[in-house]
Amino acid sequence: MDSFRIFGLFLAPTVAFAAPPLVAVDVGHGGKDTGAISARGRTEFEFNRDFAGVLAASLRQRELGVREVNFDGQIGSLAARPLAAAGSDFFIAVHHDSIGEAWLIDWEWNGQPQTYTEVKRGYGIFVSAQNPDLETSLRCASTIGAMMRRAGFAPSSWHGRKHLPADADNGVWYYDNLVVLYRTTLPAVLFEAGVIKHRDEELELRDPERQARMADAVATGIAACLYVKPAE
Repeated sequence: MDSFRIFGLFLAPTVAFAAPPLVAVDVGHGGKDTGAISARGRTEFEFNRDFAGVLAASLRQRELGVREVNFDGQIGSLAARPLAAAGSDFFIAVHHDSIGEAWLIDWEWNGQPQTYTEVKRGYGIFVSAQNPDLETSLRCASTIGAMMRRAGFAPSSWHGRKHLPADADNGVWYYDNLVVLYRTTLPAVLFEAGVIKHRDEELELRDPERQARMADAVATGIAACLYVKPAE
């Protein structure tokens, strides 16, 4: 690729790839560990799988290669996910967020008892200081966050309660002990698309148009990070 276009500007690539950069997209959780349960009783894995599919399509539209990891939900080991991504140029783990029990409120949906929250919503992006390529991980995380904000999405400030900021304005936080982020040879981020325990945000996260807009922002951020030189 001789140049990369973003927001009408052509920018020089940071490296020359023999082939398009390969992005490993990992669907968080799976058939045995379905993750959090939404305000209306849907599993996090279902949210993760749906959005990962939209993201993979957006990445391919930008002529990036995609390696699908755990799209069938059969990878049970966290350590096996980075192994499945080996040989890629970047790793993104797709998740959706929840909240601690102290902040949950009981309600009923379709005749079933469920719980929800009103105090937390928004996306979050995590990096590990133990990642072997922290510089690229941070640059990509911040670029993804900036594109998310430009597209009208708001990061959650809730993560500041437990995590040190890496780039809080763009919703990037350190989460050093995440296996998928540090037991890898790749630059890596974990992306929390939103809070499925928030009743309004849960519905927004299921909206196909909104999913496409979010995936477009994330894919643009990844492409920009992998192709464009950072400012000096």
